[in-house]
Amino acid sequence: MCGLAGIFHPAGGGAVDAALLARMTAAIAHRGPDGDGFHCEAGVGLGHRRLAIIDPAGGQQPMYNEDHSVVIVFNGEIYNFQELRPKLQALGHTFRNRCDTEAIIHAWESFGPDCLKHLSGMFAFALWDRNRRTLFLARDRMGKKPLYYATDAEGRFVFASELAALATVPTLARALDPAAIDDFFALGYIPDPGSIWRAVKKLPPAHFLLLRAGEPVPQPRRYWQVPVQPLAIGEQDAAVQLAEKLSAATAARLVSDVPLGAFLSGGVDSSAVVAMAARARATPLDTFTIGFDGEEDETPYAEAVAARYATRQHNARAAAVDVIDAARSVGRVFGEPFGDPSAVPTLTVTALARRQATVALSGDGGDEVFAGYRRYRWHLLVEAARRRLPAGVRRHAIGTLARLYPKLDRAPRFLRAKHTLSELSLDSALGFAATVTKLQRARRRALFAPSLAAALDGHDPTDRFAALMAECPRADPLAQAQYVDLATWLAGQMLVKVDRASMANSLEVRSPFLDHDLVAWGLSLPAATKLAGGEGKRVLKRALEPYLPHALLHRPKQGFATSHAATFRAEMPRLRARLLGEGMLDCGLFAPAALTRMLDEHAAGAVDHSQPLWLLLVFEGFLAAQEAAAVAPTAEAPTAGTLALRLAS
Repeated sequence: MCGLAGIFHPAGGGAVDAALLARMTAAIAHRGPDGDGFHCEAGVGLGHRRLAIIDPAGGQQPMYNEDHSVVIVFNGEIYNFQELRPKLQALGHTFRNRCDTEAIIHAWESFGPDCLKHLSGMFAFALWDRNRRTLFLARDRMGKKPLYYATDAEGRFVFASELAALATVPTLARALDPAAIDDFFALGYIPDPGSIWRAVKKLPPAHFLLLRAGEPVPQPRRYWQVPVQPLAIGEQDAAVQLAEKLSAATAARLVSDVPLGAFLSGGVDSSAVVAMAARARATPLDTFTIGFDGEEDETPYAEAVAARYATRQHNARAAAVDVIDAARSVGRVFGEPFGDPSAVPTLTVTALARRQATVALSGDGGDEVFAGYRRYRWHLLVEAARRRLPAGVRRHAIGTLARLYPKLDRAPRFLRAKHTLSELSLDSALGFAATVTKLQRARRRALFAPSLAAALDGHDPTDRFAALMAECPRADPLAQAQYVDLATWLAGQMLVKVDRASMANSLEVRSPFLDHDLVAWGLSLPAATKLAGGEGKRVLKRALEPYLPHALLHRPKQGFATSHAATFRAEMPRLRARLLGEGMLDCGLFAPAALTRMLDEHAAGAVDHSQPLWLLLVFEGFLAAQEAAAVAPTAEAPTAGTLALRLAS
């Protein structure tokens, strides 16, 4: 795992600012503590930070082809590089080391942009071909590895693995993107291709950019779309094939020249990966578990799996976290607002793993691919009800009832029907969007200052859900919901969380469930094999019966504890100091009266506002990090106090 940065002059020629490139690369040193490297020539400069995993002695980057006409900086792992080598050698290519990076170079030489079709792995890379005068940027199919890019005031195209590197470019505009702010408070993250800065974009998963000297910067092009055509297969056959596919995907991710372990939460997905990895290894596997106080603790289940597979188990208890300070840490680590509270314990477990290993396997993706989230079950239930009610009845009669029905936050669950009625009144895509939205439109608009609300100009974060459902080639409601989650929730939140938290600790994380062939196969399964009788991940659990305890497979799903309601009431003076402090009030993005009212209601216990309060704390942490990073308030790099002016303009 590594970090990359670069500068390109689209007009052609021109000296590259080597000092700036060095600053960009240094800003992401945590992604690669084992060394740096640079390539500069007229019109292009590439920088790299290395975390040595494969061929530590011979895999330094930038890496070149035989005559140095092609050079690459690469972040990630290519899992099928050993299969690619003989094929590329048969085409006349010579390999000079054992590293997977070299396979990308030679695949580019033989296939051009179609080289991506031959790569299986997680990756973001930049490749310069001097003979073709072409800069080729690409990102893996699932979006495991990040890549940000922008054009600065001098017309230079700049790119990097993290926003922190682009923040060192003094000529890059720092105006906040109103749509990104709205997205963050709606979803808790900023989905691709947006970023918190209007000038900066993320290269979406499964896309590439092909830039040629002397030509304008083009739009990204998609090279892969997850196929979800229905697969005719019975549950028993699917379970057998699933075990085989997961075993193969896990084995492919065990290749490493440095210590490798696995996260073991005690849940189904991480336990499945540990079982497959331990069976494929000749030596004991290191496993890492974070325990929690209370009912959320899954340590006993993790220890049972560790004992069954004789792993070297490493346990740690989650220390009491100062959540108010933790919100500022999130702003520092992620470089933009990121609202998933489990980012904090994820930082803890990756730090634990890094003490023993440089690579860790994870169970990420199991819920998305095999329908483990409760929202999928709810979506199918509501869809069944929608089919029985005319659209007019849903939109008008039920919609009116939803608006009139009291919120009843403290009532028994069976009386809290407002959300159910609201979702039922909406069409499929908007109804599903409602299940993952943190703050609905009215609550967001109440928080925003008039200038921010006006700048949104009709933006609606849920529009992308409707577009994705329409794009999905399969009409099955479960497949559509999973398709949306892969493009939004998984790529924008789950994978961002794991990448930034692990890279902050210089740890590489590999996810067998996100093997792109396994993902395509899983989404193509009949819905009933994944979700039946109210049970999610049905086929996965059946596939794992020979490998894991029945009690672990069929217990209720758990996760990191994330409720901060009581903590926020106990820490109300500090909370008020942060959310009504100079940074939040001077930025001009929020309505002070709305912030005060929310804090008062939460302090009194009248309403649980812990969700929006956490999002506001994270945003305040982002502003504080920007303030701390700004050497001086300039037009290009404003402090928090000048952000509102840049937004309004």
